[in-house]
Amino acid sequence: MKEKIQEKFRTLFGQDGELFASAGRINLIGEHTDYNGGYVFPGAIDKGIIAEIKLNGSDKVKAYSIDYDEYVEFGLGEEDKPSQGWASYIFGVCRETLKRGGKVEGFDTVFAGDVPLGAGLSSSAALESTFAYALNYLFANGIDKFELAKIGQSTEHNYCGVKCGIMDQFASIFGQQGKLIRLNCKTLEYKYFPFNPEGYKLVLIDSCVKHELASSAYNKRRASCENAAAAIRKNHPEVEFLSDAKRVWLDEVRDEIPEEDFLRAEYVIGEVQRVLDVCDALERGDYETVGEMMYQTHFGLSRLYEVSCEELDFLNKLARKCDVTGSRVMGGGFGGCTINLVKDELYDGFIAAAKEQFEARFGHALKVYDVVISDGARKL
Repeated sequence: MKEKIQEKFRTLFGQDGELFASAGRINLIGEHTDYNGGYVFPGAIDKGIIAEIKLNGSDKVKAYSIDYDEYVEFGLGEEDKPSQGWASYIFGVCRETLKRGGKVEGFDTVFAGDVPLGAGLSSSAALESTFAYALNYLFANGIDKFELAKIGQSTEHNYCGVKCGIMDQFASIFGQQGKLIRLNCKTLEYKYFPFNPEGYKLVLIDSCVKHELASSAYNKRRASCENAAAAIRKNHPEVEFLSDAKRVWLDEVRDEIPEEDFLRAEYVIGEVQRVLDVCDALERGDYETVGEMMYQTHFGLSRLYEVSCEELDFLNKLARKCDVTGSRVMGGGFGGCTINLVKDELYDGFIAAAKEQFEARFGHALKVYDVVISDGARKL
């Protein structure tokens, strides 16, 4: 990929630039906890975006996307927003850097990525983080890493129409090889934990289905959680978010809230604790406990939070049958991937069974992505 980018850059711009990269991410555990003020537990992966960049002395950005085979030029004023979706990410990062008092002038760039699109690995955050990091470096702006992550998040909010949380950009900027990051979504405190599963592989199985989730289903669950938190708050005023609540406090209000709200809250409170249990297990090198927690999360997402679907439940059950250490739906749900922790010696059998049985059952092929926990944004 690097050679391809450099070759294209030379062809287009007649010289060489500097190379920067950032990563997609996985979230090992901690799903639907972010907007409840709980923990998430992401890590950067060995798939991402690489960009070659050189300042061009003008007030124009000249950008070429290898993956879209498209060339775009745009200015740096608010009125200069390009119509191409992929270019809006780069434009947004430039604008958000300028809004924070950073310097940005014209540059030439060619970029490409190997993050599978639509698999929930956050290719957009990888793109934002690559350019946020690169511009900060090239213009010596001295913007701290947290603010670089927020530049990516604000790009999504203000230029791409996605009201995302901070996790994806945070993982892309802060990621370190062999480490996962426990991020407290309420306080933004974070801590690294070792993730070196020798004898195991981390693999995503992409169901290649996306059921209409829709924002309505997401918003409904969010409202359920807020409703449960409000009921608990009457007895325990210190509960700002659902993640602050103890399970027994939820039981106290069981008769005061709809059953659906109770189940959603039961999942979230359990999931916050599971993230902490997984962190403890990793410090002991206990990957069997990590795997069991992943299965418990899947059960909660499927039965209590009801964001799984037939295809993902099928893959999760199959993982159990094949003695896979851990498996769960990853991301918002209603389609996408399961994330699986598999012993090396069981890997080939599991993948073969998954491919064969899934296609027989659902009539289409799935995709398989091996991932390794790697470094986030950096200069190459």
